[in-house]
Amino acid sequence: MGGSSSTAAQSPEQQEEESLAVSTGSLHFLRAAFSKLSSPDSTVPLSSLQEVLSLNASKFKSETESLQVPDKFPELISHLSSSIISLYFSSSNNSEISWIDFLKGYNKCCVATPVSQSLTTLYHLHFQMCKDSNIELNLKFDLGENESEKVNGSFEPDQLLCFVWMCWILMHGTTISKQKGDLVILPDVTHLMNSVLGEEREIQVQKFNSWVLSTAVGISNCLKVYLSQKIRSFSSSIEENDLETENKDNNDKYLLTRGRAWAVSLSLRTSSLNDQFLNASFYGMDENNLLYRSSVNGKGLTRFWLNVEGYNGPVFLLISGFSPNSSDLNNNDSNNENKWIIGVLTEQGFENKDTYFGNSAHLYALDPVFHSFSPSGKERNFVYCHVKPTIKVYEKNPKIVGLGFGGTIGNERIFLDDDFSKVIIRHHAADKTYQPGSLIPNQGFLAVEGTIMEVEAWGLGGESVRKKQDLFKKRENLFSEQRRTVDLKNFGNWEDSPEKMMMDMVSDPNRPRREER
Repeated sequence: MGGSSSTAAQSPEQQEEESLAVSTGSLHFLRAAFSKLSSPDSTVPLSSLQEVLSLNASKFKSETESLQVPDKFPELISHLSSSIISLYFSSSNNSEISWIDFLKGYNKCCVATPVSQSLTTLYHLHFQMCKDSNIELNLKFDLGENESEKVNGSFEPDQLLCFVWMCWILMHGTTISKQKGDLVILPDVTHLMNSVLGEEREIQVQKFNSWVLSTAVGISNCLKVYLSQKIRSFSSSIEENDLETENKDNNDKYLLTRGRAWAVSLSLRTSSLNDQFLNASFYGMDENNLLYRSSVNGKGLTRFWLNVEGYNGPVFLLISGFSPNSSDLNNNDSNNENKWIIGVLTEQGFENKDTYFGNSAHLYALDPVFHSFSPSGKERNFVYCHVKPTIKVYEKNPKIVGLGFGGTIGNERIFLDDDFSKVIIRHHAADKTYQPGSLIPNQGFLAVEGTIMEVEAWGLGGESVRKKQDLFKKRENLFSEQRRTVDLKNFGNWEDSPEKMMMDMVSDPNRPRREER
């Protein structure tokens, strides 16, 4: 029935479920998948559906030594497909499901619902997987008023780590199934763990829900992503062997690691950049998109400008630095240095102006604790970029040279000096452009002056924007060459030049000259 285009009379229940599937944009793929799986009696064996939803991975490794994969995590993930089948694709016949039951199971997971309801569905799945793996989990499900289900309980650090990594796997389920080998390298999520737990040893479910709503709303969609990608991949004619991928470990190569890229993708609600960061959380960033790196291109605003000028697309800027603790200002021990990484995501490229510009941007605290700060809507002082002019001219009120974000000129929330040696981070009270919050650990009301260690700028506009920048640079280089080249045709005839006449007059002003008539 699912793969048929027959216009036969349909039951109201089937019409309702199909209309819900249409809202997800997957009805065509569901029909194709059902047709491939269905038997002559128009039912799908649950064993076949479980195989489609299975994950071809049995070995897991963390990309950082600070986070070790729990011993029971591989067993937990092995029950993923069976738990999905038992929870959502049930029917009166325990071995087969009909077209309507197939739609019901998919709609339970993938139809648009409030974030709290999506998280409850996700908790059910995680609880069932833990139950099948004999792992204790302190979660309780109660039916509240208006038949709304409430979840009570808490996560301990190891349980939370398994849950977060499970969400990452769900978002990359199809890609993992297509990769070479069965080893999956899990990203470093220490910054997310620190953001959730803080100083506590466990986190209540209600508090975790609040954290997801404010910081990482994308987590609530991971089950929808997994099911829709699995169904679409199976229903399409593309063979998995033609799309083999590889999960690489590039943890320490760049500031933008896979874990930080995933955290940024979770914070973006409706952005075209979400998919780019999500892909980077599995493969790592494409090195061709790296516009500037201070350790390679040199420190300073001028060198930064030479690499980003002409790039008219979204840019993600990362700044790593350190600031000594107030009690250790006279102590040179590097162990007391407070290291951190912050980031800025701009919706457009950088401009050399003496005023603020930009339509939108986001600030990020990336390490050691992750937080995102979206625009507040009160002011529009998103980006300030003023490069020192090559030709010195008199200015009655010269503008500050540097790179700033938020706040006001001279009182920016983040400001990098001309040499990229120091960065000033001010309290959010001085900024009405971005949401309030601490960008670095132990940030007080006073401005913090930190030392910059590394600066990276990644272009996110795609290949077309990068090609336009290359054309812009070629054109600018051509103009520069033309300005430096002397036209010998105009300046090569010394005998007729005014300069020779002046030289002759100076050497012998009384020499008689023939008057030309």
